[in-house]
Amino acid sequence: MKIPGERTEGMEPQNANWHVGVGRKCITPFPGVELAGLGYYLKRTWDRIHDDLNATALVITGADGESIAMLALDILYVDAAAVRAIRDQAAARTGLRPECICVNASHSHNAPTLAFFDGAGEMHTDYVALVVGRAVEALESAWRSRQPARLHVGAATLRGLTFNRTRERGPVDERLGVLRADSLDGRPLAVAVNFHSHPTVFCHVEPRSVSRDCVGQMVDSLEGALPGATALYLQGSCGDVNYLMEYWTPERYREVGTALFEAAQSALAGAREVRVPGVSAALRQGKLPARRWTRDEVLSMYEEGRHRLSTGDTAGWLEGIASKVVGLPHRLPERYGGSVDRAVEAVSRFAVRWGEDVLPKLDMLPETRIAEFQAMRIGDAWVVTNPAEFFSSLALEIRRRWSYPDLFILGYSNGATSYLPDAYEVDRGSYASLHVPKAVRQLPFTREAGAVAVEESLAALREAAAAR
Repeated sequence: MKIPGERTEGMEPQNANWHVGVGRKCITPFPGVELAGLGYYLKRTWDRIHDDLNATALVITGADGESIAMLALDILYVDAAAVRAIRDQAAARTGLRPECICVNASHSHNAPTLAFFDGAGEMHTDYVALVVGRAVEALESAWRSRQPARLHVGAATLRGLTFNRTRERGPVDERLGVLRADSLDGRPLAVAVNFHSHPTVFCHVEPRSVSRDCVGQMVDSLEGALPGATALYLQGSCGDVNYLMEYWTPERYREVGTALFEAAQSALAGAREVRVPGVSAALRQGKLPARRWTRDEVLSMYEEGRHRLSTGDTAGWLEGIASKVVGLPHRLPERYGGSVDRAVEAVSRFAVRWGEDVLPKLDMLPETRIAEFQAMRIGDAWVVTNPAEFFSSLALEIRRRWSYPDLFILGYSNGATSYLPDAYEVDRGSYASLHVPKAVRQLPFTREAGAVAVEESLAALREAAAAR
């Protein structure tokens, strides 16, 4: 089924296959808003603005008047309710259809969240409203500023900067993709960059500073190198990927942004013009299999949490409750000034809150989770999105099976389902597969869920292709 962008009446092609517009609005949080992504119950309100957060929109209209839009938000997560509000309000103020707007979160941990994640940064209602409003303004600005343009697409391979944090020598997606728009007289208008790693370098240097982290440095460098251009970062598949830990220092953190910038420049230098005309989009609601928690799983964690809260007992905490709720439990006290007591109190509080929430409805939760899979065609370049912290092996399988090389794979888009691990990760019962579902109050995915997500992504791409 075709789901095109709204046709733009009266827009003359002016000898161009494309009309492109960009818009940007600041979404830096006001005082009192917590930064998100680090647990638990740190009350990590910011004390310094290192660099501003933005909502940056790119609208592309084909020669036939069909349009798509990509919105990059410098935040941790964006939930489906916020996405729905952005889409509906933008559609009311432009000719864009809601289904043709992609909302992507950068996943900076020096930014707030627009989705619930217990203990890792509280949502602030007024800030959510601010982001929604300014995101709509950015989309409207991009829509109204469209001008005839040429598009170029390219890619570079960025090796040795990231690692798979879930298994030694595990897979990572090293493809950095770029989409560039220039005016007909050659002036740069926009550059979109897609890569795949947690942007959590600067957060280990200044955890209470507002920042876009390393990807913001790359965006600023691109805009400095291309005067007049607006750059945006579109986060990819990085549920199991970090930048190398050697860069997590005051002395070296800027090296990551520099490497991203240089790879983007290389990709731009080799980019080809997109000569195939037209845009199209498709959207699917996929049903991903999940399983219910067992009563023993819930009670064992809940009762240990209650015991530790009432007694202050910290004996065996690393092998006990912390191993079930933290990826690197031995490092958790660092977030509490080195205090083991405070760390244990925090994870115990989490365990009790989760148990109290889930026990009354344990047998009623449906064993599926709904996720949106969106695909866009831009000539013969492609975008496919999912709302997850998507694992690398799944993204690489999509690349292997899709016949077109210029494919942008976006996670953290149009919702927030948290981690979507592969079968290997589910089998080993890890932080990503077992703990994070607790934090977002969802059921854990089964080992088949990743394969289903791959099939839904490919189906969305095929639908976008059929909509030509």
